[in-house]
Amino acid sequence: SLTMLFVCLFVALFSAGSSLSCRWMNDKFQQHSEESMALLDHMTNNSTNTTEDAELDASLAFPYSLYNQASNASDEDKLAFTVHVLREVCGLFEEDYSAASWEESTVEDFLIVLNRQADELSSCVSSQPTTSLYSTDLTEPLAEAWELIRTEIQRHLQRADLLASSLIKLPADHIQHGVSDFI
Repeated sequence: SLTMLFVCLFVALFSAGSSLSCRWMNDKFQQHSEESMALLDHMTNNSTNTTEDAELDASLAFPYSLYNQASNASDEDKLAFTVHVLREVCGLFEEDYSAASWEESTVEDFLIVLNRQADELSSCVSSQPTTSLYSTDLTEPLAEAWELIRTEIQRHLQRADLLASSLIKLPADHIQHGVSDFI
């Protein structure tokens, strides 16, 4: 479930955030992640496009295997990877998405939240990520394609949230799961 996914990402980033002494990670990361997911859900609710008949081209699929690699990386590399994912998503949504029927203000709010997360997490990282996020050139996207992109971005951000949340310090009474259990 989405809640379990957030809990796992929160737990994953909590432990590394504590060891990296990243206060924002412990205080604000989860709040911003939940806000970005709510904005993506709002985009879905206000979309006139549908993905029911559309299929995602395998060549456009996100590289989920990178999350498996990142989950075994150092805390510093986990954060760097998460920052990289957030920046790539921002870059994608800064392209011309006019074919999608999303409210411009919602997309702008979404980008503000993601950029804030990326900026704040970036201040917790002293090195560059060791892996690169595979990206493709999405030219002339159709409305249905944008909706597929939004759906995949939501899944992508959920996985990045899981990874980053493993670095956040939780109270002792919370059940902690390993990121690899849910990736």
